[in-house]
Amino acid sequence: MHHRATATTPSRRTLLTVTAAAAAAAVTGAAAPAGAASDERRLERLISRMSLEEKVGQLFVMRVYGHSATHPDQADVDANLKEIGVRTAAELIAKYHVGGIIYFSWARNTRDPHQIADLSNGIQRAALDRSTPVPLLISIDQEHGIVARIGEPATLMPGAMALGAGGSRSDARRAAHVAGTELAALGIRQNYAPVADVNVNPANPVIGVRSFGADPRAVAGMVAAQVSGYQRAGIAATSKHFPGHGDTSVDSHYGLPTITHTLEQWRTLDAPPFRAAIAAGIDSIMTAHIVVPALDPAEDPATLSRPILTGILREQLGYDGVVVTDSLGMEGVRTKYGDDRVPVLALKAGCDQLLNPPKLDVAWNAVLTAVRSGEISEARIDESIRRILRLKAKLGLFHEPYVTHDAVDRTVGTRPHLATADRIAERTTTLLLNDGGLLPLSATDRPNLLVVGADAASPSGTTGPPTATLAGALTELGFTTTVLPTGTAPTTAKIDEAVAAAAGKDAVIVGTYNVSATSSQRTLVSRLAATGVPVVTVAIRNPYDIARLGGQRATLATYSWTDVELRAAARVIAGRARPEGRLPVPVQRADDPARVLYPVGYGLTYP
Repeated sequence: MHHRATATTPSRRTLLTVTAAAAAAAVTGAAAPAGAASDERRLERLISRMSLEEKVGQLFVMRVYGHSATHPDQADVDANLKEIGVRTAAELIAKYHVGGIIYFSWARNTRDPHQIADLSNGIQRAALDRSTPVPLLISIDQEHGIVARIGEPATLMPGAMALGAGGSRSDARRAAHVAGTELAALGIRQNYAPVADVNVNPANPVIGVRSFGADPRAVAGMVAAQVSGYQRAGIAATSKHFPGHGDTSVDSHYGLPTITHTLEQWRTLDAPPFRAAIAAGIDSIMTAHIVVPALDPAEDPATLSRPILTGILREQLGYDGVVVTDSLGMEGVRTKYGDDRVPVLALKAGCDQLLNPPKLDVAWNAVLTAVRSGEISEARIDESIRRILRLKAKLGLFHEPYVTHDAVDRTVGTRPHLATADRIAERTTTLLLNDGGLLPLSATDRPNLLVVGADAASPSGTTGPPTATLAGALTELGFTTTVLPTGTAPTTAKIDEAVAAAAGKDAVIVGTYNVSATSSQRTLVSRLAATGVPVVTVAIRNPYDIARLGGQRATLATYSWTDVELRAAARVIAGRARPEGRLPVPVQRADDPARVLYPVGYGLTYP
């Protein structure tokens, strides 16, 4: 990543400057900005020059396959033709005039920092080459923790629940600022973070550790801090998923969840983080594909609910920023209406940006038809266009839409950023059990360790596997380690192998992953404990694992399995750092969920 820009960069940059100037002139004229009123007039002039097709396009934020805007690999050309009917990002922009593009690792948009910057520049060049030049707003789901599309060598920060465990708003703000400056250097200017959902349901299959915790006031403070950090870095932050996805046992990717909170429960539990985000000046808010009968008796998904998005979000909470739908390809928004009605109903409900429809031609033409037929007025479309263009102008995209390799090298994955991530992670690691003061382990007294457990796939595709990361970090700290991955569902044979490998060891470290009532991870831990070798469990995702495990002498929670959090856990195990985290969610008893085993705020430390 840290090689310099190629010799062709200066001439290319000259071209970029020329097209950027054309875009800026389209909005601001040749003169420097002369106040908000004149900026608004210039935006109005731009809107008046846009065709209806260009206006409709501005509402859409779409995926596209490939590492390059104009020359993707053939497999990505084929995927684009199959799903979108275009070959490249440049063709997507030319045909549909889309206002935004969302990057995904699985769409092969995020290979390495220089490539991402070049892709962003190629996308902007394609947009500014149109007869009505409007820069694109490039977005991403870079929550950190278990949802990250860009991995190493970029800096990976602890995720939301880890930050919640750390309890420091300044750490949350700093993490977002570092993450935001790196995204901006890559040309990505809208991040679908922070998550504002209050996770009060341990069985929540889709939010969980993506939430800062279960206390609405604490979550609100963290959300406001991250909004500040991102937006000071020049990134449009996006709190999600309105009106609150924290108390559901259904994943809206695969079904339509119903939230049974009363209006009063919603006001006290779900609303505070969104109120805090709005008070902090949040640029965008993402909707949830959930039904909340107390807020809309018609039981439409919130994404398609005018009472929720216009009545509550806009009118009651006073929010006038950009509203973006959650992905329109998710099952939760498609269960009640067809793909042609969903985008139209989302706009009528109060949405501005329509994110990632499964079939762009169907969605785009449906909106176009709805305007031409009078179902949606052009004035209503113009409202959303204004919000979107104001945000692009606020972010400086009309003046500086392009990025450089030099800025990438100065910003992305720098030593100070990586050191900041390490220090913040140390303050999030939570010690829940430490019988007999087993931890910290001394490399002198207990030098030989066995590391076993789950090797969940890296959230970013660039970290892990967890057992190897833990073992490597412990080796650097002076221990002799043996690694034996046992998986999320260890077989009897694999458990026998682990028990045999524990013989003669001074301690066993077990990485556990979302332990259920029937999980064979429970058998692994109890069998290892029965050997008499001290067992330390490290919950590498949900902190609730400890309620279903027995026999271990010590338990840590890391809230994610990216390298930065696992290395911090290793330093805590070795006594190089003190555990400072406190549970941001309660852990209930497995045999009696009405009783709390470990309350919010619980956490041990070393003498």
